[in-house]
Amino acid sequence: MMSTFRPVILAGGSGTRLWPMSRSGYPKQFINLVDEGVSLFQQTVLRCQSWLSDSVKAQPPIVVCNEENRFMVAEQLRAIGLKAEAIILEPAAKNTAPAVSLAACYMIEHKLNEPMLILPSDHLIKGAEAFEEAVQQATELAKEGRVVTFGIPPQSPETGYGYIKCGDTLGHGFTVDRFVEKPDLETATQYVASKDYFWNSGMFVVQPDLYQAQLKAHAGDIYDAVLAAFKAATADLDFIRVDAARFGECRSESIDYAIMERTAVAALVALKAYWSDVGAWSSVADAMEQDNESNALFGDVLSVDTEDCLVRAESRLVATVGLKGLVVVETADAVLVADKECSQQVKKVVNQLVESGRKEVESHTRVYRPWGWYETICLSSRFQVKRIMVKPGEQLSLQMHHHRAEHWVVVKGTATIVRGDETILLTEDQSTYIPLGTQHRLENPGVIPLELIEIQTGSYLGEDDIVRFDDQYGRAPELHPSAEPV
Repeated sequence: MMSTFRPVILAGGSGTRLWPMSRSGYPKQFINLVDEGVSLFQQTVLRCQSWLSDSVKAQPPIVVCNEENRFMVAEQLRAIGLKAEAIILEPAAKNTAPAVSLAACYMIEHKLNEPMLILPSDHLIKGAEAFEEAVQQATELAKEGRVVTFGIPPQSPETGYGYIKCGDTLGHGFTVDRFVEKPDLETATQYVASKDYFWNSGMFVVQPDLYQAQLKAHAGDIYDAVLAAFKAATADLDFIRVDAARFGECRSESIDYAIMERTAVAALVALKAYWSDVGAWSSVADAMEQDNESNALFGDVLSVDTEDCLVRAESRLVATVGLKGLVVVETADAVLVADKECSQQVKKVVNQLVESGRKEVESHTRVYRPWGWYETICLSSRFQVKRIMVKPGEQLSLQMHHHRAEHWVVVKGTATIVRGDETILLTEDQSTYIPLGTQHRLENPGVIPLELIEIQTGSYLGEDDIVRFDDQYGRAPELHPSAEPV
C-alpha cells in the first residue's frame, strides 16, 4: 500500500555565519554552497520527490518563508520544474513552532490529512536510501499518534549541536528520554561513547491535527495567535499573506521548546546518513570534495603550498600561497579571511556591519527580483551605472522618481518602454532617456533575456526613491528605505 506525506519546507532562515555569501536578502538556503548545481532549498525539495521505491510518495510541498524571499522561492521552484501546494508568508521571524503551525492550519483547512515532513531548507543530507528509509519509519510512527523527530548518530563529539537521549524501543524507532542543549566537549564525548544520544536534526514528522493539538496543549498562546493570523490571511498572487498584526502578537519559539520537551508522544527515528546543518564555513568545507592537500576549492582558484583551507572565488581569480587552516571567501563587494576554527564567529562581523549600517550585510551587488536581476557596476555621489536583466515576458512596475533621471542602453534583446504618454520599442545598441518625474515602465516582449545598461543621474540615487503606480507582482505602491526596490 502506498503511503503519502506532505513536505513542509521552512525557508525563513538568515544564515549569518556564512557571510559574505549568505545575506539577509539572499540567505544561504538559496545559494549553491557545495557545488551541487542547485541551492540547498532546491536540494531539500528534490530530496522529497526522487524516491528509490514506489511505496512512498511526496505530495507537492508547502513552503513557509519570509515576505522578502517570496519571489526567490517561486523562481527556484520553477527552475526545477516543481510547483508548491502553497507558499505561506511569515510577516516576522517567530522560529519554527509558529511557522509549522501555519502549514498545519493550511492543511486542516484544505482537508489534507497526510503526515507533515517538516524540513529546514538549509540542511545538507547525502544518502537517498537512508533518508527514504527513515522517512518511511517516521511516517508509520506519526500515523500511530507520535510526534517524530530524526536523530543523527553522532560521528564526533560536536559541541555545536543539541542532543537527544533515546529511551525504549518503539517500532523502528525509540521513545525520547530527554533533549539536551549544546554540551561542552567533555560532556559531548561522554554522549558519543554511551551510544544513547543522537544529534538533534530539527526535522520532524507529525499529523497536522496532532501538531495543532499538542501546540494548543503546551503552548496555547502560540496556537491562538497563529490561528487568528491564519484565519485573517489573504491571497496575494501565488502566495498566502498572513495577517501581520495578529502574527506579530505571537512569541518566538522552536518546536523543541514548545512541544517536544513537553509532550508525552515524542518519538525518535535514526537517520543513518551524512547530515549537516551547514552552519559555518568549516561545515561547508567538510561537505565539499577536497584535493590532495585537504583544500575545498570553489570557482577560479589557484593554490600554492596551501593546506586544509576553504577558498571560494565568486567574481575573480583568487590565489593563495602558504596558507593553512583558513577560510577565504571572495564576492564582488566583500572578502572574508578567517581561521577555520573561528568560523562560527563570523556572526560577530555581521553584527558590526549591521551596527554601522553597511549594505554588504543586506544584499550582493547582483540583486534578484521577480522580473530578473540588476547589479551595480559603478556608484558615485551624483551618478550610478547598473546592468539590468529582464526575463522573457516579464516587466518592471510602472513608476517614477523624484530625484533621478535615467538613460537606458539596450545591449541584448528587445525592450518595450513606456515613457510618459508614449510607448517605444528598442533593440540592441539603441537607447532612450527617462527625465526626472516621468512615469515609465520596462518590459521584455521577446523570447530571450533582455539586458541593458542603466545610467542614473541626480541628487539622490537610493532605491527607495520610487513611486509605483502599477505592478503585476502586487508590491507596495510607494516605497520607503526598508522596502523592496524596483
